[in-house]
Amino acid sequence: MSAKTSAKKKILKKELTSKSVKSLLEILPKTGGRGSSGRISVRHIGGRHKRFYRKIDFKRNKFGIEANVASIEYDPNRNSKIALLHYIDGEKRYILAPEQLKVGDKIVSGEKVEVKPGNSMPLKNIPLGVQIHNIELVPGKGGQIARSAGTAATVSAKEGKYAHIKMPSRELRKILINSLATIGQIGNLDAKNTVSGKAGRSRHLGIRPTVRGVAMSPRDHPHGGGEGRSGIGMSSPKSPTGKKTLGKKTRKAKPSSRLIIERRKR
Repeated sequence: MSAKTSAKKKILKKELTSKSVKSLLEILPKTGGRGSSGRISVRHIGGRHKRFYRKIDFKRNKFGIEANVASIEYDPNRNSKIALLHYIDGEKRYILAPEQLKVGDKIVSGEKVEVKPGNSMPLKNIPLGVQIHNIELVPGKGGQIARSAGTAATVSAKEGKYAHIKMPSRELRKILINSLATIGQIGNLDAKNTVSGKAGRSRHLGIRPTVRGVAMSPRDHPHGGGEGRSGIGMSSPKSPTGKKTLGKKTRKAKPSSRLIIERRKR
């Protein structure tokens, strides 16, 4: 290993092992995939390592106040890294760390600020073709779009009170022009190439095994039962609750569906 590579790894380790700010942490309760009635509402969830939730600033509403990037940290609750900001008024906040953001950088939110990774401003002031993330659907509600590792959307056009945004899914959608967005692509681009390596890693993340329906008894799954290895015994597959699956459309029409200009490619 070269001296340059070794030095780079040391810097990265130092960044990602910074101690979290206690005031920005809260305990993440375990549900085991069960609701208030005690029944399983989401399958394949249970166990996992104890972890704290990091309070992330998705609203980016401290306008005109500059912040210094104090550290880039690991977050066990998401596949992207997070950046700790120290504002000049003394407040500390976490944000999603975009690619190219480094410790020591200065970033700011505002009506019209410099177009550089980490800065946040309304869509109406972002130039066409610029990559963005953490996009608001409702102004003031906080970012909801493009928050996963390696994702980014693009401003493709502006028309009246809407901006046309090319989503990470390649869907083209109208979003209100006063909605805030952050410049840049979310970092940790290699997250999609992560290999689990062993079953234990999934269990640490709280993911329980997925069992095939045909391997169950008929009381546990519509595909269950039969002697030896047998098929599902029906014309189309069904979910554990008995609803048709694999091919049946599940996306409901919502009032916001009229804002979709071009559907995602399937």
